Amino acid sequence: MIDNVEGLAAWLRLTLIPGIGGETQRKLLAAFGLPEAIFAAGRLATRAVAGDRADLLFDFDPSESIDRSLAWADQPGNHILTLADDAYPKALLEIADPPSLLYVRGNPALLRQRGLAIVGSRNATPQGVQTAESFARSLAGKGLCIVSGLALGIDAAAHRGALAAGGETIAVIGTGADRIYPARNKELALAIAEHGAIVSEFPLATPSIASNFPRRNRIISGLSRGVLVVEAAPESGSLITARLAAEQGREVFAIPGSIHSPVARGCHKLIKQGAKLVETATDILEELGNYIEPACPEITPEDADDNPILAALGHDPCSLDDLAERTSLSADQLLPELLLLELSGRIATLPGNRYQQLT
Repeated sequence: MIDNVEGLAAWLRLTLIPGIGGETQRKLLAAFGLPEAIFAAGRLATRAVAGDRADLLFDFDPSESIDRSLAWADQPGNHILTLADDAYPKALLEIADPPSLLYVRGNPALLRQRGLAIVGSRNATPQGVQTAESFARSLAGKGLCIVSGLALGIDAAAHRGALAAGGETIAVIGTGADRIYPARNKELALAIAEHGAIVSEFPLATPSIASNFPRRNRIISGLSRGVLVVEAAPESGSLITARLAAEQGREVFAIPGSIHSPVARGCHKLIKQGAKLVETATDILEELGNYIEPACPEITPEDADDNPILAALGHDPCSLDDLAERTSLSADQLLPELLLLELSGRIATLPGNRYQQLT
């Protein structure tokens, strides 16, 4: 049940009016206090703060959207948090532009726990996906809440890893909280809503709009003690999250990769700029001052010396022909061995008849 329907309706009215963005909302709130006082002040008084834009407060009627939002918030598991709520995450009050209102599906208490964000490429490699899952599993097992963006690739892997550890995870999305994007992550989103939280600052029914996704990144970093970038191209949105994290005073971590991999170049760029290079989850726990003996297995390099094919394969993608040359084995001899290695989770098959180690 909603405790103060009229108060929440006023917050919704303030945030649902097109043209009244976060900066203007904060100016009005600073000048008049709660939203009810803003609307009670009238046109002339609000114009003195927001200029002609203040007319929108009285000319636009979002009643239908307000009613829909109140009905949504009255359903079990759904919450709307405002800047004035005790439950509003204090971590977001530290950033330059905290959202005035948050729609939450799941457990809003998680938003008050400083977590660790794990982000990266939507077009992740199999190794990157496994790395993200393993780090998330280890860190969630240590009690950190894993924050990410529910995108394909690294984001989804991070959420899965946290859930697999029985830990907590937050998905900050770029659509309305009543929408799931991408649709392929519907089951994952339902699991997050049940065992974690899905968060959005955008009004209900907001569709997938490209400009909304970079904007939500400040919330991902703002809710976190640090941001770990697993794989990222040089122009990846994950680098936006890392930059915002640095501006917000959060730690930035990056996992290095092959110099030949396009999705490693963004991480290398971050490391050159001062991000902390990490190889294990312990590196992050120690840096955050939250080190405890690991309760979950961390990713560590497998010893390739016990398998001549793995030793010859190395850690970069390798074609079958090159591997045959390195091992002096024929393709017919290699293929059964490669299949066994793939089934055991040691390697992945890549496009173009190439192979790569996963551990």
